[in-house]
Amino acid sequence: MTFDDVLEQTSAYLAGEKDSITIANNWSQGRTVYGGISSAVLFACVADKINDERPIKTMNVNFVGPLLCDEPFTVSVTELRVGRNVSQLLAMAQQNGKNCVVLQACFAKNRESKVVVKNVDSHDFSLPKKPTFIPPIPKVTPKFLRQFDLAIQDGGVPFTGQKTAHYKGWLRFKKPTSTFTFGHLVGLLDAYPPTLIQMLKWPTPASTINWNVEFLESDTQYTSEDWFAYHDITRQAEYGYGITEANVWNHRGELIAISRQRVGIFE
Repeated sequence: MTFDDVLEQTSAYLAGEKDSITIANNWSQGRTVYGGISSAVLFACVADKINDERPIKTMNVNFVGPLLCDEPFTVSVTELRVGRNVSQLLAMAQQNGKNCVVLQACFAKNRESKVVVKNVDSHDFSLPKKPTFIPPIPKVTPKFLRQFDLAIQDGGVPFTGQKTAHYKGWLRFKKPTSTFTFGHLVGLLDAYPPTLIQMLKWPTPASTINWNVEFLESDTQYTSEDWFAYHDITRQAEYGYGITEANVWNHRGELIAISRQRVGIFE
């Protein structure tokens, strides 16, 4: 099942042509569906409710419980408030009678303002010549990683006992997609491994509890062959949980998103 297949299935669900959505096992991340693609499905469901020019500004995702591969689930959408300029919506994925993933999104019209502060964050990464090879170890390396190219330029492969707790590098889809929508970008942004698991010497269960993304722009056209630069650092880790923050730039060096996560490491 490709990323496009999942989005097409979601479109059919929104059109009332299907009564549920099912994501195949090639998108598994441990015992659950890869968080980026479940977020992309919920994002598509809330974006379907936006009827005017209101770009996405922020997205907050809580991974409440495992969303299982190869099992159908449904998505409900609630319009929390639709104002003159700002829309707040909530989407929830439910499977086997249980809440699994919750996404809250804020869409807002761009407006003229006298206050302008340009972002000056930049990176010094060189464009990769080829992806970084991550060994496909059964029951250790998530299957979903086969869908993406990662080019790690600083930071270690998971479970190799590194001293570092950050990543610098690039990411993109491994195979071309038919289009590159904003849903594709949402699905791509979560592809890097958690920063902390490179410090471990053996496989250990880990899961993202919360994922927040602030979008600086959402109207630039991209293709699935474009590389995106990624710099993820650990802000703090203790008591089995860590907080990370990542900047994401497009291939032109423009900062397009700031991603924050709280990750549980269950040794």
